[in-house]
Amino acid sequence: MAQEVDAVEEEWPLWEVFVRPRRGVGHTHAGSLRAPDAALALHSARDLYTRREEGVSLWVVPSRSMTSSDPEHKDAYFAPAADKQYRHASFFPPPEGVEGL
Repeated sequence: MAQEVDAVEEEWPLWEVFVRPRRGVGHTHAGSLRAPDAALALHSARDLYTRREEGVSLWVVPSRSMTSSDPEHKDAYFAPAADKQYRHASFFPPPEGVEGL
C-alpha cells in the first residue's frame, strides 16, 4: 500500500494553489491539487479555483518545494529586532514630498 502511495505522489505530485483576487493585492492560498506537471496544475487550478471569475492571477507551486517556519520558533523569526537599530529608517530624513513615513 505504501508503495502505491509513493508511486501516485511521484507521478501526480501535490501542488499548492495561490489566487490573486484583483490587481493591487497579494496572492492568497486557495488550496491544493494533484497534477503530473506545472502546465496541467495551472490548468486544473484555473478550473477548480477561479470558476466564477474570482481571480486575475494564479500561482501553482510544488508542495515539496515549499518551506515554512516552525511555530515553536516564532520568536527567532518574528520578534522585533530592537537591538538592530540599523534596520529602522528613523536615522534618515524622509525625502521631500514623501508622505506617510
